[in-house]
Amino acid sequence: MIWSLLTALVVAGTHLHGTANAAASAGPSACVTFDINWNLLAFGFNGKDYNAGTQDTWTSSGAPTDITASGRPPFNSPNTTCYLSQFTNAIYVLNADSANPSDIYIYDATAKSWTTQTVTTGKFDPSNFGAILDHDTNVFYAYSNGELYNLDMGLLKAANSTPIPWNDVQEADLSADSDGTSTPGAGTDGYQPVMALAQNHIHFLGISSLPAGDAKIFVIHFSFMQPAPQNYGTPFPSTHGRAASFFQDQGVQQEFAFIPDDGSATYVINVETNTTKTLSGPSVKDPFAQYYASTSALVQLTTSGQVNFLAYNQNTTTSGGTWTTISKLPSAASALSPSGSAGAAGAAPTGSSGGKSGSSGSGSGSSGNSSSGGSGSNSGAVGMGSRGLGGMVLAAGLAVVGVLVL
Repeated sequence: MIWSLLTALVVAGTHLHGTANAAASAGPSACVTFDINWNLLAFGFNGKDYNAGTQDTWTSSGAPTDITASGRPPFNSPNTTCYLSQFTNAIYVLNADSANPSDIYIYDATAKSWTTQTVTTGKFDPSNFGAILDHDTNVFYAYSNGELYNLDMGLLKAANSTPIPWNDVQEADLSADSDGTSTPGAGTDGYQPVMALAQNHIHFLGISSLPAGDAKIFVIHFSFMQPAPQNYGTPFPSTHGRAASFFQDQGVQQEFAFIPDDGSATYVINVETNTTKTLSGPSVKDPFAQYYASTSALVQLTTSGQVNFLAYNQNTTTSGGTWTTISKLPSAASALSPSGSAGAAGAAPTGSSGGKSGSSGSGSGSSGNSSSGGSGSNSGAVGMGSRGLGGMVLAAGLAVVGVLVL
């Protein structure tokens, strides 16, 4: 499935063997996110966790604050992801423990303590999913094998003794048609989820059947998949990539960033105006990197453990920008799992189908506007869908000509 040439070129230091599942070793086992004061928190950096402070200090001299505490996850599984629960000032960490892949670790950013929340998976597959955390409800929504699931975190900043269940919500409709009907399961075959969050809507990107600049939308508060796609102006590509939503200090999130696998640009989509800005692509063009956002920065964690950021003002930035390394943090050399351990979840870049086998048909209806006027903001870490073979082929091709910078 993956040619031997690709395995040598896609990501330096990774061991992509002859199967798509081996590519799951490519994503970071560390993660970064923010607390409610917009301090950058870095977890799993060579066995340590750090507070790198606020954005104005990221490139200054001095060491970050060591916040390593007992009860932390081992960070030994590729594609670990972190989510800020803004109401509770807690960090939820998924896929950080290869021995217990479905456990959710909770870091109380105020008390600086860890607890472990067990879950009941049901039909949910913890080895193959993409997920977001809705701010208003503090509920995870995940896409796995063509199905939508949710998991209610309540207002937890420490774990319960009772497992929390993953609930089956509905089959997704990712069709491109707009004839007024919805077809559950349509368009999901082979889809590797790229999920972005704004206005309490989940935006599904990277759907090959959609025109450039379009997204399919799931309205969280009504548990409703809009039948027709929504267009956002500037035609960002219908390819796989990563996404991260920009927080607001108060009120609903309005924008999210989308970075295609080739790193050619950073697209910022505004769901209030249905428009898209084109910013500079990351200087490190790593198709397996993870992205996180605050109110004023987009942060990249590469597979080599380097942390970079793009400053962004939601009111004034319209284009361009420069990516800068956060020199205050050490390189997370352990961010890359060399063993390709089984059970890599969430963002696992795999070539296997993430969709419902044999699903077909189309859904339709009025397009609707993605702006619902709901309140609150959303998780800054989103869209960690499984990576398709096409993205890896493109990355390898770029590496051949020396474009893939690692």
